[in-house]
Amino acid sequence: MRFFIRKLRQARFGTKITTSIVVILLLLGIGLSIMMHQLVLRSLLSESKVRGASQVVNLAARAVEPVLAIDYLQLRNLADGLLKADPDALYAFVTDAKGVPMVHTFGAAFPTDLSAVNPVADTESHRVVRLTTGSQDIYDFAAPIMIGTDRIGTVRVGLSLDRIYLVVRQVTLTIIVSIAIAMAIAGLVSAALAQTVTRKIRILHAAAEEVIKGNLDIRAAQRIGENCWDIMRCGKEACPAYGDTSRRCWYLVGTLCGSCAEGEYRSKIESCRECDVYKKNAGDEVEHLAEFFDVMAFTLKERLEKLRAAELDLRQQQQLVQTILDATPDLVSLKDVDFRYRSVNKAFCSFVGRDEQDILGKTVTEVFSPEQAVLATNEEAHVMQTGEAVSVERVFVSPHAGERQFHVVKTAVHDADGSIIGVLSTARDITEMRRLHERVANAQRLESIGRLAAGVAHEINTPLGIILGYAQLAAEDLPEGSELREHVGLIEKYARVCRKIVADLLSFSRNTESMMQPLDLNEIIVQITAIVEHTFGLDRIAIVRSLAADLPSVRGDRDKLGQVLMNLLTNARDAIGSDGVITVRTRFDPETNEAVVEVSDTGAGISPENRERIFEPFFTTKGVGKGTGLGLSVTFGIVKEHGGRIDLVSPYLPHETETETGGGRGTLFSIRLPVQTQSHMKEDVQDGAYSGA
Repeated sequence: MRFFIRKLRQARFGTKITTSIVVILLLLGIGLSIMMHQLVLRSLLSESKVRGASQVVNLAARAVEPVLAIDYLQLRNLADGLLKADPDALYAFVTDAKGVPMVHTFGAAFPTDLSAVNPVADTESHRVVRLTTGSQDIYDFAAPIMIGTDRIGTVRVGLSLDRIYLVVRQVTLTIIVSIAIAMAIAGLVSAALAQTVTRKIRILHAAAEEVIKGNLDIRAAQRIGENCWDIMRCGKEACPAYGDTSRRCWYLVGTLCGSCAEGEYRSKIESCRECDVYKKNAGDEVEHLAEFFDVMAFTLKERLEKLRAAELDLRQQQQLVQTILDATPDLVSLKDVDFRYRSVNKAFCSFVGRDEQDILGKTVTEVFSPEQAVLATNEEAHVMQTGEAVSVERVFVSPHAGERQFHVVKTAVHDADGSIIGVLSTARDITEMRRLHERVANAQRLESIGRLAAGVAHEINTPLGIILGYAQLAAEDLPEGSELREHVGLIEKYARVCRKIVADLLSFSRNTESMMQPLDLNEIIVQITAIVEHTFGLDRIAIVRSLAADLPSVRGDRDKLGQVLMNLLTNARDAIGSDGVITVRTRFDPETNEAVVEVSDTGAGISPENRERIFEPFFTTKGVGKGTGLGLSVTFGIVKEHGGRIDLVSPYLPHETETETGGGRGTLFSIRLPVQTQSHMKEDVQDGAYSGA
């Protein structure tokens, strides 16, 4: 059954129509044949019963006298006459009162069993039963031969039903043939009608396939038989229906027909149905469907063209916006409500070192470090919850640019309904601006110090020279060991301290031009440590050198870098006091392409509160007369001038080393300087830096 249903569903529409009509006619013919068969059969059987009953009763009445007279010849003539008169009569016989056959029409022996088959009562006029011999059916009629109330015999007549069955078969065959002819005619007519319908459906199907392929210019409906402007004798060429032979005017918007309502199809169709144009050109349901299909395809084409135009305009706008975003150096990103990146510009991709496709769809935790991701997520959650913009300064780490400081602004993005659908983030690199501000502030401080130093040099240096000179002269005139000579010695000592302060001020405030050239840091370290090694040894302070043999050259000023190393060694000596170790190490960091110089000591270390101010001018932890607070400030400035950086680690040594070294937990100063590059070497050759090599 399922197979039949599947095949029927897959069959063509015309086949379904023809098959349906044929099946209906077949079922109708079968039902009609069965009904007519039964009606004719019952009618003929009833007529046979009436005829047989009449014959047997008549024969019984005529057989009274021959039976009484025992006239066998007359009885035989009566029986033979019945068989001759009725072609359906098979037999006739007469029995006496005891049931003994008197005469019969059987050519052979009388079938004795037949006499007892159909017993008839004295009170019955006749009795009929249906007998079957195996080859034919027989109606057996029996009637008593009566004289008054006395029964003197019985008459039996048998009628064959073969002729009745033959008539019934002929009638049934006639009906079947008639129905078959009707089915054939109906099949042909239905096939012709189905062909008409299916042809339109095939056209509609082909049009639908073309639409699927993208051809929206296809037309499924038939061309209009008579144009509306011809029927209405209209000359309004501005009407959208004028000259359009493929579309019906009642589907078009903005037609100028005075007899039709304005507006779209749904608002004008009722009035259009009364129009002569509609009545002449409107088709059947399939034709209406084809017309609707054409209107749909035309409308879809118009909307697709508008959509493509809008899409092209949107794409151009997006390209323009993306070009603007890619042109800006700011890091721009857009995240959705799930905190996933939906759009980023080239500056953002360049900073994080990834392609755009590797960033889109990811969260901030997959792009930045966990610490930065937590801060960013909290800020964006605040923006989405409150709608308030966030403006902060953050430090981000780039794989190739290192640490950079940014001014970050995050604002909510709303949809047409005003709901927040994301966060737009812009980050402007303010590292150079901060450095510029620091330089400006440092320059202002240096300018102030310079003015102060100039004033001090002018106002104090000359009196200090006079005081120092006369103190030296006075000391020469006073005897050795006298108390007065000791006082004069103190005057000379502190006058020299004041002159040293003035000299440091002048040195710190000067912004002398550096003589940049390729330098071997190991060579400078050996020279400087050789100068101070003996002096430090007097306080039992050892200097240990651990210099990398493959250390590349750096580009710098020999005297200034020597001053940096001297300041660090001096600070280390002061931190130790006596009995300690100063270690100077060099190494090359290939990841950052920097030369690293590390100066560590076994001194007491620097407290946390002092570490934040250690590089400030005039800040010192030494006692009065032991330092000006400018050494590390000068060192910091020189390192920055050389494009490097200086870091501080304190305490540096683990707890167990305190007892081993006999000192504190120590301090480590790490200086990182960029190594000499090929471009620098070319510049040096052009400037004659290697002329004396």
